[in-house]
Amino acid sequence: MQLMSAVIVILSVLGAVKLLSLPWLCCLAVGPGLLLARRTSRKFIHVALRTIKRDLMCLAVILRVRFSMYCHLRSRSTIPALFAWTVTQHPDKPALIYEATGEVWSFRQLQERCHAVAHWALAQGWAEGDVVALYMESQPLVVALWLGLSMVGVEAALINHNLRRQSLLHCVGMSGARALVFGTELTEAVSEVSNALQPSMVLFSSGEQQEEMKLCSLHLHSLDPLMARAPTHPPNYTLRKDFNDRLFYIYTSGTTGMPKAAVVVHSRYFRIAAFGFHAFGLRHDDIIYNSLPLYHSAGTILGVGLCLLFGLTVVVRRKFSASRFWDDCVKHNCTVIQYIGEICRYLLAQPVRPSEAHHSVRVALGNGLRPSVWEEFVQRFRIQRVGEFYGATECNCSLINIDGKVGACGFNSRILPGVYPIKLVRVQENGELLRDAQGLCIPCLPGEPGMLVGRINHSDPLRRFDGYTDQDSTNRKIAHNVFKMGDSAYVSGVEGKAGMAAIAHQGGQFDLDAFLIAVKKALPSYAHPVFLRLMPSVHTTGTFKLQKKRLQREGYKPQGTSENTYFLDSRTGRYEAITDELYQAIMEGKVRL
Repeated sequence: MQLMSAVIVILSVLGAVKLLSLPWLCCLAVGPGLLLARRTSRKFIHVALRTIKRDLMCLAVILRVRFSMYCHLRSRSTIPALFAWTVTQHPDKPALIYEATGEVWSFRQLQERCHAVAHWALAQGWAEGDVVALYMESQPLVVALWLGLSMVGVEAALINHNLRRQSLLHCVGMSGARALVFGTELTEAVSEVSNALQPSMVLFSSGEQQEEMKLCSLHLHSLDPLMARAPTHPPNYTLRKDFNDRLFYIYTSGTTGMPKAAVVVHSRYFRIAAFGFHAFGLRHDDIIYNSLPLYHSAGTILGVGLCLLFGLTVVVRRKFSASRFWDDCVKHNCTVIQYIGEICRYLLAQPVRPSEAHHSVRVALGNGLRPSVWEEFVQRFRIQRVGEFYGATECNCSLINIDGKVGACGFNSRILPGVYPIKLVRVQENGELLRDAQGLCIPCLPGEPGMLVGRINHSDPLRRFDGYTDQDSTNRKIAHNVFKMGDSAYVSGVEGKAGMAAIAHQGGQFDLDAFLIAVKKALPSYAHPVFLRLMPSVHTTGTFKLQKKRLQREGYKPQGTSENTYFLDSRTGRYEAITDELYQAIMEGKVRL
């Protein structure tokens, strides 16, 4: 009864009955009662008592975000419209601060630059649904470009500025972009692929003209003077898109194949930013230090989204710097920092400096904080709260660690499982989902690894899966008959995991240096193989498919005299042969990857 009372209070306070579909409301209101009636075991009561506070905290956040999304859906809101409302609340407050130059854009100034972009887009003859590729390092102009384009329904494709050659061509090509806007710092990369671009592709450059010879060989326009001459008042245009229409595209990392362009709709953008704001105790007067790339969802949706939708100030850094991190935070009086992957470990590896004891940072927000460094990071840098989460740009099964449990990326409620229908399910050796006799997926037991799946419901903004520009890629991410017969679910996969390349090589000398040079030209740094295994032959199945699971199991441990395994030493910048001693040192964490 205590649980039911808490749920009813939350529903009453938020007035959320209108926004809930009948099945969802029944699941919320009746489900806990049935669970308590049917599962009165001592173990379940113990679990309920241990998790009820956490689950109700998360329920309150879900209801708050769901109610806001319901209102925006009914009013056909868009991100530009919501940003316009934010501007009216504090037009002269700093919105974006560019750390590289100290330049400050107020909310009004950001809006005026967006209007200039919108006028420029209309002058080019672009229409709603057209795509423009953005290829530049992180700077406030990136925000003005995609947001200004969205004001007239043009969709930006945010391309990873580390990509080169074939990967770059692939991303530009699959977006169907009519134009490419690039920073002059990437002129060489653009010149390498310019002859392979579509003849109709229009090129615009922005920034200081540093490489005139290479620029002269390209048929392009300078964007900066066009922006300077463009009007800054709102364009005379009525946007036809609504809350569930396309906003822009963000690409997957491409560590397990070519990058895929994930579709980001207006409602998804709002959802990610709103959960970040409400789940981790952020405030409207917070200042965020954002050193993450703006082609990434953490940087441009979570970080910038908190600015556009909730009025926070964001400090944009062109590139992450471990040595300058805390100095920047002190300089700009930052109260929130963003991290991803190994950033926290990089910061811990830095020598102690005075600025790390004089900052005002209250919250660290991100994903990928390893349990092994979590407590040391919090204690050394005096972080009051860690907002760890799990999720991909396109997924519908994101997780949040709302109560700050060390080492956790989120949770799945045991007492309110129907409120957020996700599951961790068992997988086979080949990566396929394991099924029971009825053909349904088999849930994992506590402590058992598996694949995260989320039920798809396109009528629910929290449960929809918008997929990729490529329909085949979208279909491969959808499983059927998961929770019940006839349903569909998003399958999280194992993307973003990189490490080893296995190469069939017989006889002769293998030029490791030449291989690394070729890798650096073709792949971004994060996709460089850390380990390299040379084998007489690569094992295949009876249908000639690579036995990737076998390679994963065997890993990088030396396999005998017929094979050679190498490790990319970050200090020397070369591949080194893995001996038994080096293997042991890597396993014990004495050698940094």
